[in-house]
Amino acid sequence: MQFRIPEEVTAVTDILRTAGHEAYLVGGCVRDLLIGRTPKDWDVTTNAKPEDIQGLFPDSFYENDFGTVGIKTGSENPLLAVIEVTPYRTESGYSDKRRPDAVSFGDNLEEDLARRDFTINAIALDDSKGQIVDPYKGQKDIESRVLRTVGTASERFEEDALRLMRAVRLVAELEFALDTDTAAAIKEKGPNLEHISRERIRDEFVKIILSPQPMMALVLCQQLGLLQYIAPELTKGIGIDQNQAHSYDVFGHLMRALQHAADKEWDLDLRLAALYHDVSKPETRRWSDEKKDWTFHGHEVVGARVTKKALEELRFSRETIEKVTKLVRWHMFFSDPDQITLSAVRRMIRNVGQENIWELLNLRICDRIGTGRPKEQPFRFRRYKAMVEEALRDPISVGMLKTDGEHIMDVFHVKPGRQIGYVLHALLEEVLEDPKRNTVEYLDSRTKELLQLPEEDLKKLGESGKKSREVAEEQEIRDILSKHHVG
Repeated sequence: MQFRIPEEVTAVTDILRTAGHEAYLVGGCVRDLLIGRTPKDWDVTTNAKPEDIQGLFPDSFYENDFGTVGIKTGSENPLLAVIEVTPYRTESGYSDKRRPDAVSFGDNLEEDLARRDFTINAIALDDSKGQIVDPYKGQKDIESRVLRTVGTASERFEEDALRLMRAVRLVAELEFALDTDTAAAIKEKGPNLEHISRERIRDEFVKIILSPQPMMALVLCQQLGLLQYIAPELTKGIGIDQNQAHSYDVFGHLMRALQHAADKEWDLDLRLAALYHDVSKPETRRWSDEKKDWTFHGHEVVGARVTKKALEELRFSRETIEKVTKLVRWHMFFSDPDQITLSAVRRMIRNVGQENIWELLNLRICDRIGTGRPKEQPFRFRRYKAMVEEALRDPISVGMLKTDGEHIMDVFHVKPGRQIGYVLHALLEEVLEDPKRNTVEYLDSRTKELLQLPEEDLKKLGESGKKSREVAEEQEIRDILSKHHVG
């Protein structure tokens, strides 16, 4: 079989073989090549020992207990800048459910493949010959789109409990099905996740959320009993019916909001906000006899606190925690353009931060789609977005000029008065006509000419400048409304 292998990778394997060692591509990169995906990283396995590898590659580093040597290639492509080479090895004893108690370097490729987690990751490729080594029929599972462990599933998960989450993540990333025995073993070994550090759980959780199908993955986590060990706050929404505006329970709503963010390929922070925005609806739900429906007053305030605590426990960065918490806190902003003013919109921008306002609006879109409504941006919402853009817009004014009254008084030795205002508005009209004129040099030169005009002529130019400013303001607002299809 022939594959397109980057020259940075083949250079490493060629050097190993020339020195008399075996060298195979292995793991996820081989799996991705067989599936037809571009690998995100490239791993090589060999019968050479770490010291032998480093002897062949002076620009390399070795910083772990598993024999992996990182080889710097000098590539400008970050995916190829470092190629990892690991000696064949066997592992034994997993007393902490996380890492092997003992690692031994070996000389046998098949023994190395035997220690791997899933059949689709236990395939090796000799890139010089296009030869595949596949003792556990991983190619067949790729063809059938099934995820199956190497050997006995319960033993594989007992060795490293993080494999429980990795299985779900791979199912979501590759859109595979879970083998029946593998699924049963995940259910059985779920409690072992309590032995895994929150940082390692966070890393797999992030990969799940950033996958193309996070809703499917998290629903699968819940069905297999894993979610309570990953994000227990989310399980409280299962079976909690909402009001008439919603088609799904709280859990289903959060899953669909997250999935919409994934479908839009929005970033991690927004996906987390979509996942947690209604997390506290269960504890704030109250029945209203007046409305004959459920209410959730203050769920965004309580939810912000719960979200903050949940993300802190998962050891997310301070920046992510602050941003996601802020989005959850303010996601219930009032957005009826018929009943709010620009000043109210400006207050909301101050609450969430100018740098976060568009993500807040995108969160509202996820929230809406999560209710089961098919249209993500109805007219009123588009009108509100136009109001936000108008509120963020720098007003057209003399403040845009590369000069001001104080500068004019200093340079031209004139006293304060209406004359300076006329000059500034006359200059603004010229800059609106040709923005390239907005330089200190041009404006000073033109100011000198304007100050020599009779006051009546200068006044006419200044008033003409004011009218031009008003026309430009009106046109800019019309353009914003047209952009959002509400003009």
